[in-house]
Amino acid sequence: MECAVLEDGTRVVSERGLVKSFGGKRGGAHWRRKRADPDGANLPPIVSANNLRSIIDNELLAALNERILYRVKGGRPAYGRRAELYPKICEVLLRARDANILKGKGQKEMAIAADILIRGLAHTGIIALVDEATGYQDVRDRKALQAILDQYIGKELAKWAQRFPDEFYEQMFRLRGWKYNPDNSKRPMAMAKITIDLVYDRIGPGLTKDLREREMERRRIEGKGKRHLHRWLTPDIGHPALSHHLSGLTFLGKAFPDGDWEGFLRAVDRVAPKYNRTMLLPFPDEDVRPIDLRESLS
Repeated sequence: MECAVLEDGTRVVSERGLVKSFGGKRGGAHWRRKRADPDGANLPPIVSANNLRSIIDNELLAALNERILYRVKGGRPAYGRRAELYPKICEVLLRARDANILKGKGQKEMAIAADILIRGLAHTGIIALVDEATGYQDVRDRKALQAILDQYIGKELAKWAQRFPDEFYEQMFRLRGWKYNPDNSKRPMAMAKITIDLVYDRIGPGLTKDLREREMERRRIEGKGKRHLHRWLTPDIGHPALSHHLSGLTFLGKAFPDGDWEGFLRAVDRVAPKYNRTMLLPFPDEDVRPIDLRESLS
């Protein structure tokens, strides 16, 4: 059965395919009903019979009367119906069967088809089927992900403010077995990797990638040095999410003894797993060259 996703996201099923899937056809009786009943002129043939009209409420009747003109691949025009009406059409036929008002072999066969179809749709929704058939599921997922990222990431670089509390670094250093000096802003090189892994990779799907792309684009245009990734986060959603996540990591870290970095990582993977990534591998201890945190990507 032909189906499509329109530019505005409306899912439609081909009118011709819809009728065919129930074993129906446009007979002479349907065309006579169209001429005699303006209110139901555009009803699909499978539910346009007079004995079925009592099963259809006014809201559904209005929805079923809406024919959507669209173009299939290649430019050929076609008429379709909103995909979400598909199970409702099944329900009309099944209610008519339960009320014992079906007429003729054709309607009874369509009710059998409706029963088969509604059982299938109970496992996989019509919207999901259309999205899979048209390949829109990939577009849908990208749009959904971008909508999430747009909430977390702003369009402009925010003014610098300390977003990573000293207590967070104190716990990370203690668990790594490093000496912590609160008066020194320099951090081991591995801290930048740890921050990406423990923080940005776990706050939202694709967040790290998008933050890095924004920062790289800014550096390409402005020609200036690195800036903290957290400066790209939005003040209403991004920064609160960062603060909440850091508080959780800090609190969790306190539950582990000095130097138990691997135990801490296992706990983090349980309570805040990374999005679409493999588990963190321990960073080698020799990678502890000090860097100035103010120049770090973290």
